[in-house]
Amino acid sequence: MSKVFTIADGLQNLGALKTGGQGSVYKGKRMGAIYSAIKLMPTPIHKEDESDKNYRNFKNEVTKLQKVNENPSPNVVKIMSWGITDSGSFPYIEMEYIEGHDLSELLQPPHQQAFAIKELVKVADQLASAIAHCHQFGVKHGDIKSNNVKYNVHTGNYVLLDFGLAIMSEEQRRTSIRHAGAIEFMAPEQHEGKMLLQTDIYSYGIILYELLAGRVPFPLNGDGDTGRNSVMLGHMEGKIPDAISLRKRNLEGTLSKEALDTELQVPAWLLTVIYKCLKKDPKERYADGMELARAIAGGIVPNVQFAPLVNKPPMVRLTDGDGIRLSKKALIALLVGITLITSFLSYQFLPKEKVVVGNTKAFEPPFLFYNNKYLARIQKEREDSLEIVKLRLWEKERIANEISKQEEKKKKRKKFLGIF
Repeated sequence: MSKVFTIADGLQNLGALKTGGQGSVYKGKRMGAIYSAIKLMPTPIHKEDESDKNYRNFKNEVTKLQKVNENPSPNVVKIMSWGITDSGSFPYIEMEYIEGHDLSELLQPPHQQAFAIKELVKVADQLASAIAHCHQFGVKHGDIKSNNVKYNVHTGNYVLLDFGLAIMSEEQRRTSIRHAGAIEFMAPEQHEGKMLLQTDIYSYGIILYELLAGRVPFPLNGDGDTGRNSVMLGHMEGKIPDAISLRKRNLEGTLSKEALDTELQVPAWLLTVIYKCLKKDPKERYADGMELARAIAGGIVPNVQFAPLVNKPPMVRLTDGDGIRLSKKALIALLVGITLITSFLSYQFLPKEKVVVGNTKAFEPPFLFYNNKYLARIQKEREDSLEIVKLRLWEKERIANEISKQEEKKKKRKKFLGIF
């Protein structure tokens, strides 16, 4: 029987969630009905003093994590407390408990083997935001993988979890990675014991590749040293397999031809981001999470440009007196562009329908490729927006005509009075 640890006063241990080389995660419960996840580190601390190297390293890294929480991100798990266990003297961090499936579970039946493009873009955006939030405070996660990203059923957000590797010393990281790390998500430099900001960028690229293709670029076959060495060499020297071919193979037979054709139309900017993240040389990747987040935002909402007008169209007066004048075509182009961008963003981040889970309402995971109800709503919004554009143009033309009529009446009146 496994040993049951007492975490700390007021913090109940409800049993292990998972164990690994980076430590074990336990489900905890605070006084009342607050649930949490406790990350228990594998190396005990026998002396809570600055003279103890392990304690000093642990305290320094936890201090960084506390800065991450000063301005909380909806895509980063919150650190609730930290300390040393009453039994065993193991360092721990207590995090909020996120209810929902992780990304690796969402790739298993009954879900599709790859994510729909619209949901993949959502993951790309929110996970990039999470990494940027950490990097701005100098926190390197070091263990970004698909089962460390959860879909929160209560908020509809994707959340980055488990900062266990971030609070380890360099020596502890090397030992942990060598024996139990998720080697399929490790950057080439991690096999040399290095952990950079660009290391998180590489692991991010592996996650997006996995969600797009339906599998990681270098899968692990077996748990032996031979399999791990093969994956390691793949990351260091191997060519990344074509993601679109793998996506087609993993989705064929599960979608109609029309749906499959649509889901194979992967945005070019998204592929560019993924393959840049997966460069062997860290210097060729995005420098940090902030640069990555800007690249994702630029892909989702690119700069809108309109072709120059060949002929100058008639002008419509928008104000009395010497106001700004816009051509009809320029005004229509501007309003339609704004409408399309707004509709696109609404479609990407549309709140999902709520379903009852126990006594609470939770967001239903949006993993179906086509939802007629959502599509109909988006189409209705677009039609309403275009109707509003037409009405505004009609109203402005009516005002212009009214002003013109009034000026004409004034002229006639002056002319009439001039006779007398």
